[in-house]
Amino acid sequence: MQKNLIIVESPSKSKTIEKYLGSDYKVVSSKGHICDLATRGKEGLGVDVDHDFEPNYTINKDKKDVVKELQKLAAGTENVFLASDPDREGEAIAWHLARELGLEENALNRIVFHEVTKPAVIEALKNPRTIDMDLVSSQETRRILDRIIGFKLSKLLQKKIQSKSAGRVQSVALKLIVDREKEIRDFVCEEYWTIHGNLKKNRKNVEIELSKVDGSKPKIQNEEQANEIINRLVEDYVVSSVTKKAKKKQPKLPFTTSTMQQEASTKLNMGAKKTMSVAQKLYEGVSLGGTTTGLITYMRSDSTRLSDIFVQDAKGYIENEYGKKYVGTYKTKNNTNSQDAHEAIRPTDINNTPESVKPYLSNDEYRLYSMIYARTIASLMAAASFDVTSVTIVNDGCEFKTTGQVMTFDGYTKVYSKYEKQTEQMLPEFVEGEIIQEVTIEKKQHFTEPPSRYTEAKLIKDLEEKSIGRPSTYATIIDTIQKRGYVSLEKQTETSKTKVFIPSEQGFLTNESLAEYFQSVINVKYTASMEGSLDKIAEGQLDNISYLHEFYDKFNPLVLSAYDKMPKKELEPVGKTCPQCGGDLVFRNGKFGKFISCINFPTCHYTESQESENADQPQETKECPTCGKNMVIKKGRFGPFWACSDYPTCKTIVSLKEKAKPEPTGEMCPECGKELVKRKSRFGNFFIGCSNYPKCKFIKKEPKEKKK
Repeated sequence: MQKNLIIVESPSKSKTIEKYLGSDYKVVSSKGHICDLATRGKEGLGVDVDHDFEPNYTINKDKKDVVKELQKLAAGTENVFLASDPDREGEAIAWHLARELGLEENALNRIVFHEVTKPAVIEALKNPRTIDMDLVSSQETRRILDRIIGFKLSKLLQKKIQSKSAGRVQSVALKLIVDREKEIRDFVCEEYWTIHGNLKKNRKNVEIELSKVDGSKPKIQNEEQANEIINRLVEDYVVSSVTKKAKKKQPKLPFTTSTMQQEASTKLNMGAKKTMSVAQKLYEGVSLGGTTTGLITYMRSDSTRLSDIFVQDAKGYIENEYGKKYVGTYKTKNNTNSQDAHEAIRPTDINNTPESVKPYLSNDEYRLYSMIYARTIASLMAAASFDVTSVTIVNDGCEFKTTGQVMTFDGYTKVYSKYEKQTEQMLPEFVEGEIIQEVTIEKKQHFTEPPSRYTEAKLIKDLEEKSIGRPSTYATIIDTIQKRGYVSLEKQTETSKTKVFIPSEQGFLTNESLAEYFQSVINVKYTASMEGSLDKIAEGQLDNISYLHEFYDKFNPLVLSAYDKMPKKELEPVGKTCPQCGGDLVFRNGKFGKFISCINFPTCHYTESQESENADQPQETKECPTCGKNMVIKKGRFGPFWACSDYPTCKTIVSLKEKAKPEPTGEMCPECGKELVKRKSRFGNFFIGCSNYPKCKFIKKEPKEKKK
């Protein structure tokens, strides 16, 4: 009998951990969730809303063999340890595993570790605990809420306005983007002017800007007002005050999931989904010259806390590497919604410098790890110091200001300057009361600008600040609203490097429909309050069944009312009839965009691409070469193609574009004697080649013209 069995979520993590332990331990993977709510029963919710929201779980189809194998292993093992990820999701996975494997309800078999390192795993095995049912209850409540809201709203929108889905958090994220777009569209720009000067002193040019007129901040709305101010200026400019002070700039705190995603987006041009995927690999383990270890702590965290042992090791490293004056003080600050279940995202070993592990990482892994490493080290370093000089210059009641800044100690920027630029401007020496005459004044016209569209980083920041969802879900939310066709992530101009979210017509329609009929539920405040309630359930301070009843009693009447009152969006007719059944052809929204199909779907499965060259003519039909049934035109990620109408029974597909047939040339191949033919390459160029290709690969090269 096997003595110990450890079950983790990830296959790569299981390989890493098994190398840490002896032959008494076998480490296997559940490959994530093994169960989910069923889609059977009333409305396909998998939740009995009439009996205290009793969930009906079913083993995922792709996990049935995994569960059978785990049951077999558990039956022949003395001790089973559940080591799924250290969060609510992981706690629920452990609970599902315990139930399916027939483990004792209150057994000490749950182990957690926040980094995949040998010391962390061994320490976790010394301190097993029971499954935290409050955490499980919180996760289960979240899943039930998401299922009820998602299924009910999605079915409603699909029927009424042909939108694909809605969700508890994704719909609020969409609302933020659409509301911002409305602000931009409704924005009316206003003209304003500023007045600047350029003075010369000690052969240096110094920029000054008008800050006050007769003691008040100037509001210059047109050129006439700007000219009035300029015309009152006299030749002498008097230095009225020179203020010098030392300023310190503190380092930023170590990464949480949200701040890591934001910084990766702006500094590495790495999207949230990709960032989390790369971070997962760094967490699960990398082979460093034969030794596999996790390079970072758990990447789903909303805490900025660091362990005492790591802080001690890191400070020692900073002192040895940079000197004692670079060692800073340890600071942490968590927002009110932080669960603080884990440490911040940090390197597991301070000695694993980015350069030392670079040979073992992909380029993206190296870039992200380098940033995490630098941010963590910087957070424990001393502040950067600056000497700041502010100079005020007056002329007939008009005040001009200029500021200079010089770094006197680089502090944490020693390691973080790559990700945080510092500006320096050294001013010449000014003396109070001195008169300056060599000054050139100019006026500048400006127009107020609308608020900027959301970038991925700005959206993530706003979601976190408004307590919408959890940072670990932001990548999925952003991916979903794009896949549904509600928004696109685009560059605003050809020269712009940053992409922004632009809502589609369907995105506007979806948001407007939800706002009209579900304003009390699909909004920032209510969604944020849901997160607070889920936290209380996790802490054992709120009964989840009572909360679900309270929510459902408010939500379900809104759904029933919307079915009755929301107008149905009619399908747009194409103006042609279906060649298979004679019904009208209409435009629909599909996974890959707009397409044409029969109005009698699903009775008739005829479809064609909107981009088809003959979309304005009756569509030709084609017989399937495999089964003889009619083929229809479908659109895939690489464009339209012929597909059998009997799919999925028959999976035959044929290219929509006919390949150009080789043209005989009358010449013979000098290598094999077969005829040479004219062909078209995949790049659209014509060339002469052997008709016996691929047996003979002769290509006739055209002689180059001689230069005259």
